[in-house]
Amino acid sequence: MDNLNIHRRKSLTDLLGDEVGSQIWNRFTVHYTPTHGSWLNQAEIEIGIFSRQCLGTRRIPDLQTLRRETRAWNRRINRARTKINWKFSRKAARRKFGYKRKSFTRSTT
Repeated sequence: MDNLNIHRRKSLTDLLGDEVGSQIWNRFTVHYTPTHGSWLNQAEIEIGIFSRQCLGTRRIPDLQTLRRETRAWNRRINRARTKINWKFSRKAARRKFGYKRKSFTRSTT
């Protein structure tokens, strides 16, 4: 879940009242994304890792085999507590993509 203010218990209780909002909120297990990284980046990284490590270049013959191998790969990754190590800082991005300070100007319109 991203870190928007609407994704908090208070927003739910403000909308539905304390009792109902709290009951609904307590049904969730919330996993917030890091404020310095996008959930989409994490999803794309995860899909890329899955594609390389689990699927590789082979063809999976049927859906049952795909599901079995996917579950096995997922269990292995979770047991190893594999994490994403963010190394691409804003400073590195600016350097890589050639952004210079004040290289953008506002439109007069």
